[in-house]
Parts: sequence; structure tokens; C-alpha cells
Amino acid sequence: MFSGLNKFLKIILPKRLFYRALIIVAAPTIILQLIITIVFYDSIWIKANKNITRSLISQLKTIQDVYQNNRDNYDFFTDSYKNNFNFEIDINDNPFPLSTGERKFSPMDRSLRRELKSTFGNNNYWFNTSKFKNAVEIKIRLENKEVIEFLIPKEMISPSSVRLFVLWTTLPSVVLILIALVFLKNQTRPLVRLAKAAERFGKGDYVNNFRPSGASEIRKAAYEFDRMAKRINRHLNQRSEMLSGISHDLRTPLTRLKLQLAMIEQKNISENMSKDIDEMENMLNDYLQFAKTQSQEETSKINLPKLFSEIKEDLKNENLHILNLEEIILKGRKSALKRCFENVIQNGLIYGKKVYVNLQKGSNRVAIMFEDDGPGIPEEQHKNVFKPFFRLDKSRSLNKSGVGLGLAIVEDIINSHGGNIQLGKSKYDGLQVKISLPF
Repeated sequence: MFSGLNKFLKIILPKRLFYRALIIVAAPTIILQLIITIVFYDSIWIKANKNITRSLISQLKTIQDVYQNNRDNYDFFTDSYKNNFNFEIDINDNPFPLSTGERKFSPMDRSLRRELKSTFGNNNYWFNTSKFKNAVEIKIRLENKEVIEFLIPKEMISPSSVRLFVLWTTLPSVVLILIALVFLKNQTRPLVRLAKAAERFGKGDYVNNFRPSGASEIRKAAYEFDRMAKRINRHLNQRSEMLSGISHDLRTPLTRLKLQLAMIEQKNISENMSKDIDEMENMLNDYLQFAKTQSQEETSKINLPKLFSEIKEDLKNENLHILNLEEIILKGRKSALKRCFENVIQNGLIYGKKVYVNLQKGSNRVAIMFEDDGPGIPEEQHKNVFKPFFRLDKSRSLNKSGVGLGLAIVEDIINSHGGNIQLGKSKYDGLQVKISLPF
């Protein structure tokens, strides 16, 4: 029972902290005002309305009795009531109305009906409280078929203080809730900024201008996040510097080995060793490229059709076909994404003859489809090909260059931009690479 109620509350309650905090602040205020209003309505207004209605009906009964016992003083008491109580009284032989003019859900009408019924009996009274703005019309039927018509000021039935009370109960509540909105907005703004900074940092964007603000607990969380981000950035910078040093140190002896091999008279041995050295250089370059995918690059707005046009111009390959160039702009690291797309396209051109690129724009994401007509990759190996240094020799020829870092680099770049990558079979019987990125 309680678990079902808990699930129901989770569904209907808002997900954001600002609106949950607003409910915590506003709900008690609203409930308190409702209780005060109900208590006042039940114990004060209804009782007061009942008493003044009963007093009015007593006056009407008095007028009826005086008229029936002394018809000669009709003008005197009608003038007296008009001057002293602002009553309009008329006695005539007009037909008594058959249809009721009362409102079913009006407290004033219910109270008036109850008192008239107990005093004059059923079918001997008629009233209408909505015909006139400031007056109530009441008709009383006498035994001789005469009808006494009254026009009575409405404030003699409905206390005017009710509107004032409703105003004073609702206006402070609205003011308090508006003040709470301002304070809650100021308290949740640092949390929103912290969440956005964490999201940017998770996508590879370096957050250098983040300043902790808000309450002490939020400041502490933001301060620790800032320290963590700086430690990670420092670690990445140290790794990049270390790899740059390794690259410089390794390429120097490799160059000397190439020069020494060129001077060897035995050409067969020289050529075989040169191939091994070239392969070592390629492995070193690929590894450095994989390790530098988190390089410090500022996030900027990227025009995807323009970026693919630049890639096609750089590759200068007629077998690359870009099918859709719809205007799509997203935020990201341009050099990293360009290297990612080039890697996928070059793999398709190496293992197939033609590569087709298609851009599909969604509501808040863009899907980029790369399809080739090569041998493809078995479905059971789709997860393995994203592992560093994994080479799928069965479907991809061994004489192709590469050390198994291409798709690992692509996945790392796509994940750092908050996207995802999936492999499948293309309609050209080759490999399909589907990349989804937010914008």
C-alpha cells in the first residue's frame, strides 16, 4: 500500500529541486490559510449569516402580522420601514411565481430558504438574490391570495466583511509565496551552475572560470568540484607533456636507426628492418593520438555541414559522398570531432570502395550515419572493436595499416561530447557507424 503511494507521489511530484522546495514552502502556508478560512466560514460567517437572516425574516413576519391585523395603517408602516430600514414594500394581487429563483450552491440562498421555509411554510415564499446587484427580492403569499413583495438591501443578509476577510487571507499568502520564490531562486541558482559546470567538464570542456557561491554546503560542494577539476586537468597536462617527451625521445633513435640501415649493403635485411621501424613509428603516432584525445581545446559552435565539406576537401576522394547537408550547429571541440569523423571515413575508404555520410536532425540530437560497402564487422565483435589495440583480422585484412586504435579514439571523443556510437550493417552490405550527438 505504502509502496504504491510512494510510487504515485514520485510520478506526480516535480523532479526539479526548485519546485520541490517551493512546494515545501508554499504547501503549509496554503493549508494554513485554508484551515483558517474554513474555520472562519463555519464558525463565524455561517453563524453570523444565519442570525442576521433570522432577524430579517422575523421582521418580514412582523410586517405580515401587522398588515393582516391592521390594514388601515398600511401606508404608515411601509413608509416607516422604507425610511428606517430602506425596505421597499408592495402589496398586490399579482400571480405568485411558480418557478424558483434561488441558487442551489449559494450559502446565502440556503440560509434564506431555510428561514423562510420554517417561518412561512412550503410554497408560500419566493425569493431571488441575483436579479438585482444590491438588493434581494422576496415575495410572501398571504391566505387571501395577496402577495407582499419586498426589496431588501443585500447587506442585511450577506455580511460585507467576507470579501475583506478573503482578501486579507489570500493576499498575504500570495506575497509570502512570491518572497519565497525570490529566495528559492537565489538558493537553487548555484546548484544549477554547479550542475552545468559538471556537465561541461564531463563533455571535455575545461571549466576555468567557475566560482563557488550560495549556501555554505553548496559552496563546499562547488569548491571540492573545482579542486577535483583542477587536479584532473593537471593530470591530463602532465600526461600530455610526458607523452610529448616520449615522442621526442623515441623518434630521435628511430631516425638514427633509419640512417644506419640506409648504409647497410645487405638490402634485404635493410628493407625488412625499415618496415619494422616504420611500423613502430606508426604505432607510436597512433598511441600519442589516442592519449591526446583529451587535449585542451576550447568548446565552440560547429557548423556540421561546413565541417564535412572541409573534410571532403582535405581528403580529396571522389568515393566520399555526403548525402544531406542540412544546417546543423552544435557545441563541441572542432579539432577533436574533425579527427573523429576523418578516422571513421578513412576506415571506410580503406576497407571499402565508397563511403556515404548522411546527417539526420532530430529535436535535440543529430544522428550522423557513415556507411561503406566493405566487408563489415560481425555483430558479436561490435563491442570488442572499441577496445584499444584490438584488431579484427578475420574481416579486415592484415595488410592494412593501423594498430587497432581508430574506433577507440572515435568512441572516446564521442563520449566526451555526451554522444554515443553504434555499429550495424549498412544498406550497401558493409559497415554502418551511427553517431548521435546533442546540440
